[in-house]
Amino acid sequence: MVTEAARKSIFAVKPASPSRLADGVSDAIAAALFDGRIAPGEALPPEGEIAREFGVSKPIAREALRQLTSAGLVSTQQGKVARAKALSGEPMDRIYAYAVRSSLTRLQEANEMRRVIEVGIARLAAERRDPRGLDMMRQALLDMRAGIGKPGDFTQADILFHLGLAAATGNSMIRIQMEGMRSVQREVSELFSRRSNRSEADWRATVERHQAIHDAIAAGDTDLADRRIHEHFDAADIASFEVADKLGEPSP
Repeated sequence: MVTEAARKSIFAVKPASPSRLADGVSDAIAAALFDGRIAPGEALPPEGEIAREFGVSKPIAREALRQLTSAGLVSTQQGKVARAKALSGEPMDRIYAYAVRSSLTRLQEANEMRRVIEVGIARLAAERRDPRGLDMMRQALLDMRAGIGKPGDFTQADILFHLGLAAATGNSMIRIQMEGMRSVQREVSELFSRRSNRSEADWRATVERHQAIHDAIAAGDTDLADRRIHEHFDAADIASFEVADKLGEPSP
């Protein structure tokens, strides 16, 4: 059992004069989560203990926990202590999912956002080449080849590849950002599958574009990685425009 005295060291970073008390408390707890002083799944101190440590009321402590829950950093259940959650892009993913399902225009905008972000990610991945990310990309390529003609399997492999791309940077914040864009990837992949003229050669061409991205990153060639990721998004844009024409929805 962790004593109250032992727990006090968890929240080492406390704003001197927070504009709002609840914001100051939630910021300090979030810092402990991001720094690893509170591990995923670990119970946070009870509301009363948090209130005493920060010198605030229980309602203020409760509001701070509510903010962290809304941000996806902790989970709470009635009558139980809050627990830390593993840091992920889940909250962003939910927002993007609503956006990209609202219209093809929003989906095309989201894919444009992906292009801007992932070009920089590809270059950094080529510089750092974190082995864990490269392993994920290689596994995804195997899964993509096995998933040719199977839209669901292929989409999951595609998502894994791009998560591996982010992991290859060795940057945890980039990983979280990529996790937050999974719904965008899923919708774009489904756009490819909705084309009536999609042949096996088309599926294989998609795999080879991913293979080319992997090879450039594995070789540490930042300029080549830049070109390959641009080629990949050019193809994705063409697919979305083709579907837009068939659905009669104007392109942005």
